[in-house]
Amino acid sequence: MGIIRRYLQFVKPYKWRLLLTIFIGILKFGIPLLLPLIIKYVIDDVIGAEALSQAEKIDQLLLVMGLAFFIFLIVRPPIEYFRQYLAQWIGSKILYDIRDRLFDHIQKLSLRFYSQSKTGEIISRVIYDVEQTKQFVITGLMNIWLDMMTIAIAVSIMFTLDVWLTLISIILFPLFGVSVKYFYSRLRRLTRERSQALAEVQGHLHERVQGMPVIRSFALEDYEQKQFDEKNYKHLNKSLDHTSWNAKAYTVTHTITDLAPLLVVGLGGYLVISWGLSIGTMVAFVGYMDRVYNPLRRLVNSATILTQALASMDRVFEFLDEKYDILDKKDAKKLEKVNGRVQFDDVSFRYDEEEAKVLQNISLDVKEGETIAFVGMSGGGKSTLVSLIPRFYDVTEGRILLDDQDIRNYEVRSVRDNIGMVLQDNILFSDSVVMNIRMGKPDATDEEVIAAAKAANAHEFIMDLSDGYDTLVGERGVKLSGGQKQRVAIARVFLKNPPLLILDEATSALDLESEHLIQEALEKLAHDRTTFIVAHRLATITHADRIVLVEDGQIKEMGSHEELMKKKGHYYDLFQVQHLDQIEPSTI
Repeated sequence: MGIIRRYLQFVKPYKWRLLLTIFIGILKFGIPLLLPLIIKYVIDDVIGAEALSQAEKIDQLLLVMGLAFFIFLIVRPPIEYFRQYLAQWIGSKILYDIRDRLFDHIQKLSLRFYSQSKTGEIISRVIYDVEQTKQFVITGLMNIWLDMMTIAIAVSIMFTLDVWLTLISIILFPLFGVSVKYFYSRLRRLTRERSQALAEVQGHLHERVQGMPVIRSFALEDYEQKQFDEKNYKHLNKSLDHTSWNAKAYTVTHTITDLAPLLVVGLGGYLVISWGLSIGTMVAFVGYMDRVYNPLRRLVNSATILTQALASMDRVFEFLDEKYDILDKKDAKKLEKVNGRVQFDDVSFRYDEEEAKVLQNISLDVKEGETIAFVGMSGGGKSTLVSLIPRFYDVTEGRILLDDQDIRNYEVRSVRDNIGMVLQDNILFSDSVVMNIRMGKPDATDEEVIAAAKAANAHEFIMDLSDGYDTLVGERGVKLSGGQKQRVAIARVFLKNPPLLILDEATSALDLESEHLIQEALEKLAHDRTTFIVAHRLATITHADRIVLVEDGQIKEMGSHEELMKKKGHYYDLFQVQHLDQIEPSTI
């Protein structure tokens, strides 16, 4: 199977440890196979030996039991320990490698993927489904082979004791194999459906936990309870379908494994009575039946576990097969030095092939160090346009040039290394203030961090926090106000010190005091850099070298604030609507 071959690539680095674990496992499962032979020897050759005196029988018994205690008390425990430890070590290392690979994959997926996927479902695959695949290693690559080897060794020993009794004991093996194949072929599909239903519950729950303030503010508790109940009920139904089919499989296979020992006991008793079979041999045989059918029952359980593991592997590799929208060319070069000239050359863009174009025939030449502001009604394509510069998406048609080179000729990470972004809703991670600022330059010194915070007008409020720069900001920076979060975000861009700057609605929805502090910080940040500003409030961009009015994905007007006001076109109308003609324009 292709999916197993792919998984084995993660197992390959640990193949020698795996073989060692299997070898130790053979010893672990092989030692208990001595017990029925010991019982047979004690019954037939010690207790039943008429030629031995009572003292000789006791001596023989003590010798056999001393040897048995040495094997089971001294030899077997270390073997048991190392078998368990190595098996779990290998499984855990493989899971570590898979999750490492998945996180790398997550970071390469495009924003288009994330706009269409639920965070909770992604987390479910990385955590729950990857954890389930561990059973493929523990069960599929170790326990199944050890159980099969135990059965093979036990049956071989049984053949040396009595051929006919052995044939009776294994006569139901083919029926057992057919029943397993029948039941577990469907069980894999049911397992996959159950996992998907659980992922949907997790995805829904993740969204609602994040949106709890909205639920509370609109008093939607009852409505949301019904929504969650629907998802939860779907998962319940899938789980019950899985449980029902699994119970049927257990019923049939365990009935088969219970019948075989009864046949052996019946025939064994007849052979003892009629054909002189020794009692020790019959007792040993009953003991071996336990050694044969316990592993066989474990194989049934293993089939269930492997079905779950394979279904989870399907989901893990389905996620790993998610295509990257943004890929480096084979001959892509690293962007070392940026002067700052950016050209949009007849750029068009659509999010999906079936959808209409969001941007159409955009042509714009931005000089080094120039500040360009994009304005227009919501949904016109402003934010989409600036998101093409760091290659969050690639153009559908046309090209974007950076210093006269198509940005697709550069490694995408090196392009983003030279761009700083301040957004309307900057995400802070649930770490300290200093770590959030350091994301702009992970190896920055404390002095550099403080200097960046001061430049962003953030140092003063940070020092007023309970633990200063070491204060934890909570998930998405929930412990900070909107203005404080923006200043932390600006500080990390100061720390990064990029030649290109993108400000996407960086001052919207802030109070006047915060806006003033942030405008002042952004003015310093934009100095001597090529800067792109997306703005709704026109008063914040009147200083820009050029203002570009974007409507319906096209450039409608372009020029300085004064030029566009004199033109009395769409920009002028927007300015009048906002009643800004009476307000003194502010600087960024």
